[in-house]
Amino acid sequence: MDSDANIRDLSALADGTLDPARREQVRARIAASPELTALYERERSVVALLHDARARDRAPAALRERIDRAGARRSSTRLAVPRLNLANRLLAGLVATAAVVVALVLLLPAGTPGSPSVSQAAALATRVSTSPAPGADPDSPKKLGTNVENLYFPNWGPRNGWNAVGERRDHINGRPATTVFYEKGGVRIAYTIVGAPVLNTPASRNWVGGFEQLTLDGRQVVTWRNADKTCVLSSAGSNVPKPVLLALAQQS
Repeated sequence: MDSDANIRDLSALADGTLDPARREQVRARIAASPELTALYERERSVVALLHDARARDRAPAALRERIDRAGARRSSTRLAVPRLNLANRLLAGLVATAAVVVALVLLLPAGTPGSPSVSQAAALATRVSTSPAPGADPDSPKKLGTNVENLYFPNWGPRNGWNAVGERRDHINGRPATTVFYEKGGVRIAYTIVGAPVLNTPASRNWVGGFEQLTLDGRQVVTWRNADKTCVLSSAGSNVPKPVLLALAQQS
């Protein structure tokens, strides 16, 4: 049942590379075997996941180019390299899918298409800065010299000791998302502003004024809206309590 020939044919049928003249023959062979039918459906599921991720086309251009080059190399060596058995191919497919999902998680919508969420913005707190911290705005020392759609980040250092230590820029479903990292006493927090329109917010009743307090993946989060943009202040871990974050948010 799981001979190399059967595995090769089953896999090729699932990913569309089987010779069209042999497709009906292979389909009949699969249909006659409950085991092959189950394996074929699993293989098709993996292929569907990969095609779905590719169809969304949200990965950065550089990443897409690397994936395309890797695919071309695999295609050029297809005849020279024996196919893996189906179990290993399924595992490889799932790993590849997981890698694509990780690469796209900040770029694809959460929940329904076109509906990115506060959860995605809060996840940026766990990432590293990609550029130095912005300095104070020379025209307004209470602000830092970086903004998202003219909404500026606060310069908390002189007021309460939370000094900006780094910055990173991302996009969430096409919307600009800039994060400034602050530190005090070796503890780090992240303040993210996401461009308009506002993001979906997880259901919560923990509102204080216009500020919502959340716990997302173990991180403490405070979020609010300002000029049709979404502000998300979060801890990199769980060591900054919500009242501290809330007090900072109220000073932003």
